[in-house]
Amino acid sequence: MAQTTATETTAAAVLAELVELDDPKARLINARHGDDHGVNLGQLRAVAKRPKAQPGLARELWGTGDTAARLVAILIFRPKEFAPGEVDVLLRQAGIPKVHDWFVNYVVNKSPHAEELRLAWFADPDPVAASAGWALTADRIAKNPEGLDLAGILDLIEARIKDAPDRLQWAMNNCLAQIGIEHAEYRARAIDIGERLEVLKNYPTPPNCTSPFAPIWIAEMVSRQLPA
Repeated sequence: MAQTTATETTAAAVLAELVELDDPKARLINARHGDDHGVNLGQLRAVAKRPKAQPGLARELWGTGDTAARLVAILIFRPKEFAPGEVDVLLRQAGIPKVHDWFVNYVVNKSPHAEELRLAWFADPDPVAASAGWALTADRIAKNPEGLDLAGILDLIEARIKDAPDRLQWAMNNCLAQIGIEHAEYRARAIDIGERLEVLKNYPTPPNCTSPFAPIWIAEMVSRQLPA
């Protein structure tokens, strides 16, 4: 197997290692979720640990357009080094679901410009950018809701979620659930919206996992908050 070290890593070496780690069975499973790679994420993280002293490598890997390479790049990016415009450009290139999720969680969320970008993307006509704005909003609803117009966010969800593209719909549904879970004063309305619109009601959910259907998700998470 091709090996890399912190002192001699090249993009070609990383790509060669990712090719060797690619598992056709994992690729088939990932394809069901719109992801076009077959590398075990634990192994991918191990690849990313070695070249972290080479900041230029991340940009080179991202530039390949290869999904597994971009996931490695995300793990070695330095979020504080990016200007808002650079983050915006990279986000709009992140069309693959796993790349999009990781970029928002590991780069945007750690950027000093996260709130600026959240506001810019929240109403963006591009669903790739808008879904990132809504994902960042869901995070704020759960962790730092001060200043958010939760009633207004529910208005937008009620009006738009039913016809939203898949990734944007998922992010809006996350906001709906987080409002219901974290904010008791809006819980009944959040549940009502979910029940009437039935978004993700029939989403296939593995055994022992919580359904993303907002009324079920809210009820399950609130029950865990209650004293035994």
